[in-house]
Amino acid sequence: MNGEPARWTRRHLAAPVGDAATTAPVMGLQAPPRVLPHDDVWDLWPIQEEDGSTSVVRGRELWMALSAPALGHPEERHDRARLRLLARDGDGWTDLGHAFADGASPGSREWSGSAVRRPDGTVSVFYTAAGRRGEARPTFAQTVVEARARLVTDDGRILLDQAAEHREVLRSDGVTYLPADEVEGGPGRIRAFRDPGWFRDPADGREYLLVAASVAASADADHAFMGAVALAAATPGGWSLRQPLLVADGVNHEIERPHIVVHRSSYYLFFCTHRHSFHPLGSAPTGLYGFVAPSLTGPYTPLNGSGLVLRNPAEEPDQAYAWLVLPDLKVVSFLNYRSTGGPDPWTAEPAEARAAFGGTIAPVLELTLHEDATSEVVPVSTGAGR
Repeated sequence: MNGEPARWTRRHLAAPVGDAATTAPVMGLQAPPRVLPHDDVWDLWPIQEEDGSTSVVRGRELWMALSAPALGHPEERHDRARLRLLARDGDGWTDLGHAFADGASPGSREWSGSAVRRPDGTVSVFYTAAGRRGEARPTFAQTVVEARARLVTDDGRILLDQAAEHREVLRSDGVTYLPADEVEGGPGRIRAFRDPGWFRDPADGREYLLVAASVAASADADHAFMGAVALAAATPGGWSLRQPLLVADGVNHEIERPHIVVHRSSYYLFFCTHRHSFHPLGSAPTGLYGFVAPSLTGPYTPLNGSGLVLRNPAEEPDQAYAWLVLPDLKVVSFLNYRSTGGPDPWTAEPAEARAAFGGTIAPVLELTLHEDATSEVVPVSTGAGR
């Protein structure tokens, strides 16, 4: 069992938040190139080899993302989300279709996760099963599922075996981690147990999953629960939950997509969060945040003093989201909302929100790490599709 979790506090966020080294360039969302002409794409991740590198099959990288038909208010995409398989060749993307057959998941929707290619050539896809299969309306129960699939070819296309078995491997314990579900208060009041990030620790060779979770609020918090990064370790019988690696102690109720990059023997824990998930509301920007430690279990120190690694520019506070840092320090994300000068896109009318939504892969950025600091967030390629 790891020791006490790191705590992300108001003291950290009192440090200067945001300068040129931690601010993304304006990406020009007016006419974003779309990977899929008729579908939104978001929350991108590679199928990785066990050493963390991106899998390459027949000369093309294999990636996964979430997708949904580009209809109605963009926020409704979460109620229709499916895993999508993509191939990448240079800056071009090729759609390989839904990763799995209709109804294969135990949930009613498929949310974010990670994937690793095993030595036998099969792929373990860890993802979030949201809701329950066949439910009349979308609910927000969340569990971690593993689908173990063979890579197959069909008319020259690389696909995952549609007949793969989907097994629930992890859920919140209701003690350390609160049950994942919707609570009173409407949108933004959803306890989490999602976004499993696979990681093999080079120190012990063991497999771990990092999960975006919720824990009970501290006594002085102004929200009923706090965001946390849960840790689970692989065991001969499955996965065993550990104490959190990090808790957003009273400052944030929803952190997402936790993952770790080992760089020069240091462990960099990254995650992202929205400005409206902070307490007080809007007290820090939407961005990629991170901590660094000498080992997987800590002790963790916030990067750049505050934890902020990358923020959207002030004039486009919602332009991108769901950042993922790769082992080579490239940073992928998706184009979210461009600023229209009107209401927040989450509360805008469907037509207005849809016109402002990117719904495709953002230009790739590159990060430089200097022990407990970061710098040089620069664009290295476009997100153009084909």
